[in-house]
Amino acid sequence: MDEQIMVERRGLRVRAGRLVGVVATLVATAVAVGLSQGWGRTNQAPAASSAAASSAAASSAAAVPTAPVVLNGTDDAFIQLLIPMNEGALALIDQLDERPADPSLRALLGKVRKAHRAELRDLRGLLAAGNVPELNIHEGHQMPGMVTEASLAELRAASDAEVSSRAAGLIRAHLAQTVVLCRGEQTAGGSPELKALAGRIQQARAAELNSLDNRPGAPTAAPGG
Repeated sequence: MDEQIMVERRGLRVRAGRLVGVVATLVATAVAVGLSQGWGRTNQAPAASSAAASSAAASSAAAVPTAPVVLNGTDDAFIQLLIPMNEGALALIDQLDERPADPSLRALLGKVRKAHRAELRDLRGLLAAGNVPELNIHEGHQMPGMVTEASLAELRAASDAEVSSRAAGLIRAHLAQTVVLCRGEQTAGGSPELKALAGRIQQARAAELNSLDNRPGAPTAAPGG
């Protein structure tokens, strides 16, 4: 029995190592696609952004598959990366509940929290439908756009006057990087179900970025930021 457990653990370590490599390929693909299509601040009007976010959230509610799905390496890597990214963003939002913050930022983050929780349900549903175990392959890694324990510690140490700007910067990096990853999944992914979900998440992130950048009192983002 002990030998069997050791074999299974070795298999998981090998698979995790392969996933890290696929993640690197996914990010590289996403960057190439993003450079060809252009990214940064969206040009949507705030009203259109709200409508897009509502539409994406509504579509996501039906994203959990009722039949088995087939996930390729890119699909698997995308899900295994986006789950801890969403969890990090949720940890940031939860932490901000205990600090004074810009009301417009707090209102937006409330909507982001709801959407991210729904996405986690859908992503885990696709893993289950693909009979793929969830692996935290990025624990301790400093991945682009990921809110880490170090980031949260810095936010806790920040003064009340700095909290909103620091939190907005972290959330913006998270939202923008997710757009990049969703583009990569739609280009290199194999599962039609996951590619459709990635498209909805990308649409929601673009709307959230627009709302973040256009909220009252928001600083002007640097070009291409």
